[in-house]
Amino acid sequence: MRSILIIGAGRSASSLIRYLLSKSETENLHLIVADLSLALAEKKTQKHPNATPIALDIFNAPQRKAVIEKASIVISMLPAHLHIEIAKDCLEFKKHLVTASYISDAMQALDEEAKKNNLIFMNEIGLDPGIDHMSAMKVIDEIRAKGGKMLLFESFCGGLVAPESDNNLWNYKFTWAPRNVVLAGQGGAAKFIQEGTYKYIPYGTVFRRTEFLEVEDYGKFEAYSNRDSLKYRSIYGLDDILTLYRGTIRRVGYSKAWNMFVQLGMTDDSYIMEGSEKMSYREFVNSFLPYHPTDSVEIKMRLLLKIDQDDIMWDKLLELDLFNPDKKVNLPNATPAQILEKILSDSWTLEPNDKDMIVMYHKFGYELNGEKKQIDSKMVCIGDDQTYTAMAKTVGLPVAMATLLILNKKITTPGVQLPIKEEVYQPILKELEEYGVVFNEQVMPYFGYNPDLF
Repeated sequence: MRSILIIGAGRSASSLIRYLLSKSETENLHLIVADLSLALAEKKTQKHPNATPIALDIFNAPQRKAVIEKASIVISMLPAHLHIEIAKDCLEFKKHLVTASYISDAMQALDEEAKKNNLIFMNEIGLDPGIDHMSAMKVIDEIRAKGGKMLLFESFCGGLVAPESDNNLWNYKFTWAPRNVVLAGQGGAAKFIQEGTYKYIPYGTVFRRTEFLEVEDYGKFEAYSNRDSLKYRSIYGLDDILTLYRGTIRRVGYSKAWNMFVQLGMTDDSYIMEGSEKMSYREFVNSFLPYHPTDSVEIKMRLLLKIDQDDIMWDKLLELDLFNPDKKVNLPNATPAQILEKILSDSWTLEPNDKDMIVMYHKFGYELNGEKKQIDSKMVCIGDDQTYTAMAKTVGLPVAMATLLILNKKITTPGVQLPIKEEVYQPILKELEEYGVVFNEQVMPYFGYNPDLF
């Protein structure tokens, strides 16, 4: 049997493992599911006859090399910074590698050697990055095939809570790594290009510069700018494009409310707060407010953030139980961002019966035969349950499908790469439709801007 080694059995691996096990008989597959936690690996494989769960410490080099050497192909579902040693082992033992993570400089440095050994190191084949690349390149390639010239490309994606589970004032719950949500937008100004002009949004205002999106049957959303929208300009072949913007989707009103935390400094991860372990939620809030001999924490907060008494922003803060003097942070040597994450997790953790939702939205503006046109492409995916979430489905399924295509020699281009070639995106997007990941493309009036005003 052909052996697929899956390293990492976390949340994103559930749909990946289920898919490959469903194909194991017809495709002659045996899965080795390796995780630091043997119990987790056992839970994900569910005693399937074509799967072997094992405990693996990836920092144990001899053990790691031994399992990689026996595999036909390797999938790494570990955090991005842990891929590189696995990739080097794959070079040593001449194994293909698939990950859902961004291509790091260290991974890119292996490109020449991978090509020399005719190895495929497929990266960025999850949701975002992944499905965003594939669904975008499909339309861009189709426009170019007709002789069209790209003028505008905007791409948005968000992990949200499904409408039936949306029961808080923020219209949001954590569907993925909470830390990434708390630190969103940091690390430099958001950068994009609009009608040929470079634009920059500093972190302090990124959540007040949003774009609105309408998705049929799901209502209105907003999107704030990603930090670097220009990262893929050359990779997509869009060096001459006038407008290029990438953003993160939330429900309308989220960004304005989140901006309160940004303005207070609660999302800062650069310093430790003294006495954080014994600090109450109320004391945490008060740490960012000016001293006043008589005003309460609530009054100081209202005055500082200019929140009117009837403003929904205030209700959103109350809903988080921010002013509770009895709830303790219980985190030693914590940063403001870590404490905020803990507080939000009280309210924003998915309940056992909650479902998550992925929304992706692309806008393509182009010129064909002297006429400006636009295509909007939208995708909504709802999770099944807490194990087979929409996030796990959209991250894991493309990884699994790419792995099988590589094994079956349907994807043959060697080297360190992301899924922008037709041999990759065409079969995967087609098969994803069978699992409810469907893009609906609509021809729209071109909404381009007046260049004289920008």
